[in-house]
Parts: sequence; structure tokens; C-alpha cells
Amino acid sequence: MLIVLLLLPLSVSAAVPAADAGTSPLWGLVQVMLALGLVLAVIVGAAWLFRRVSMGGMLGRWQPAKVVSGVMVGPHERVVIVELEGQWLVLGVTAKQVNLLTSMARPEGAASAASAPANTPPFAEWLAAALAKHRRPSSNDTP
Repeated sequence: MLIVLLLLPLSVSAAVPAADAGTSPLWGLVQVMLALGLVLAVIVGAAWLFRRVSMGGMLGRWQPAKVVSGVMVGPHERVVIVELEGQWLVLGVTAKQVNLLTSMARPEGAASAASAPANTPPFAEWLAAALAKHRRPSSNDTP
């Protein structure tokens, strides 16, 4: 409602014909750019507010289920371990269905392993290693 009240003077001034014939076309362009910037700011603000008020934000990011691990076993099939209230559920996931394969209590040492990030090298190191391997001359490339 506040946004409508803020935009009301702009719409009234746009509806009234210009009494001043000497207004600059540059000023009209500036007004259009400012109005566009205001509309974009309102859209971004609404998206931010929606994300903050959505279920994850309202529940304090509490999630009853957490994916611990997963591995591809086929082109469209995965085996996934999901933690739910201290239980680990081993699920077979396909494109059309999810099957419970087994369930077990969470192992004692698994709490720190599941919360710790995977030890993967940063992208820059990976890229440098891939480029070095690609640039290495092979025995067939000798002139």
C-alpha cells in the first residue's frame, strides 16, 4: 500500500500534460529510468521478503530430514542415505519411485562426518591440475 502511495505523484504528473514546452527529453528519460529502478527494487524487495517469510525462514531453517550421502548406481537410479530423527534410511531412488531399502540407527561417529564439508580442492586448483594434464605432451605428439 505504501508503494502505491509513493508512486501516486509519478502517475499524476505523467497524466497531466506538460505545461512547459521547454522540458528536456533527457529529463523524461531520467524519470523513466528512475521509475524502472523503483519497480525493479520493489520486485527484488518482494522476492527477498518472500524468501525470508517462507517455510524455511519461519521454522528457523529446521529440517526434519537431511540427506547424508548419495551415490549414482545407474543413469537414473541413486542410493541415498537420509537422516530422520536419529534414524538413517537407505533409499533407492529412481525417476518414478522411492523405495526404502533398509533403516538403521545413526552410527556414533557419523554426526561429525555428516556435518563436516567434503574435503574437495577449490575449483582453481582443480582447473590448474586439469590444464596441466591436458598440456602434458604425449609420446605420440613428437614431430
